[in-house]
Amino acid sequence: MRWITGRGGTGTVGGGAAWAVRAAVVALATATALVVGGTAASASLPAWGGSGGSGPAFDVPQAILDAALTCGPGTTDASRPVALFIAGTTLTPQENFSWNYFRAFTAAGRPYCSVELPNHEMSDIQVGAEYVVNAIRAVRERSGKDVAVVGFSQGGMIGRWALKYWPDTRADVGDVIGIDPSNHGTLDAYPACAAAGCAPAFWQQQSFSHFTTALNAGPETFAGIDYTQMFTPTDEVVVPNLGPAPSSALTTGAGRRANISTFDVCPGHVADHLSMGSFDPVAYALVIDALDHDGPGSAARIDRAVCTQLLQPGVDPATFPEHLATYTAGVALQVATYPHVLAEPPLKPYAQGSTARG
Repeated sequence: MRWITGRGGTGTVGGGAAWAVRAAVVALATATALVVGGTAASASLPAWGGSGGSGPAFDVPQAILDAALTCGPGTTDASRPVALFIAGTTLTPQENFSWNYFRAFTAAGRPYCSVELPNHEMSDIQVGAEYVVNAIRAVRERSGKDVAVVGFSQGGMIGRWALKYWPDTRADVGDVIGIDPSNHGTLDAYPACAAAGCAPAFWQQQSFSHFTTALNAGPETFAGIDYTQMFTPTDEVVVPNLGPAPSSALTTGAGRRANISTFDVCPGHVADHLSMGSFDPVAYALVIDALDHDGPGSAARIDRAVCTQLLQPGVDPATFPEHLATYTAGVALQVATYPHVLAEPPLKPYAQGSTARG
């Protein structure tokens, strides 16, 4: 594992002003056709299965898993839970968080680690989950504290796959904090994959994929873990993310849960998907609230002054345009160039069983 002494720089990512909001109603207009197709495909889906003990053995070599974990100062015998950051699809932790969360956490003396999943998180999410499981175990052992998993988009969802199929990790995790997590997939993935296939992770994040179905069969949350799921109703990537059933929301299981819309804090707050995971002050405030309180985050505790802020802590206004331009361009590059496959990766054998163990 790579242990670093600090992250004072702004990183290499950034970007141009992208507050573009594509209304979620566009997705709703096509939802009927997508649901019909997805429902037909789901008829033969395998039932999810649980694993006893520590879960299935890793397919990825241990040395590779260990090398993917990076931790900042204060994470050995930590005085508080360590935040484990997981980036979104198309991104690495450095691209996603180095110019925002890492800067803010370093300045505030907050302990954090990050785990880099393979191939910019465009390949099989089930493989990426092994990296997350290994990171949870390693951070818990190093810090001596329960881990707070903080993830954006796919990164906010993948921890749930780890907790479900590697049950030992449930005792190591205190919080699962999702920023626009793709917990129930997205309808946007259907047109993305329709013409000539798409990246494996796009197939898996379809609303009615085998992966999404397996993830959400049985309890969505587990006892002893606090789940804070935040989302913007104007999300144009994880669709739909507005009532009555936002994709990001979790509603079942024994875990303590909070599903929080940005509108619950700041009515009419406009944020798109990429801004939520990088510079949105409301999302940041909810992450900090969840980390600093027992139980999940609470919209009622957030200082409404955040509604007048343009950037979250850690984002340098002087370099923000450059960073955001690089950030969004990197996402576009992965979407445009990552090799396509013509079908969803098959479920791993451990996820194909019919017996649910909670």
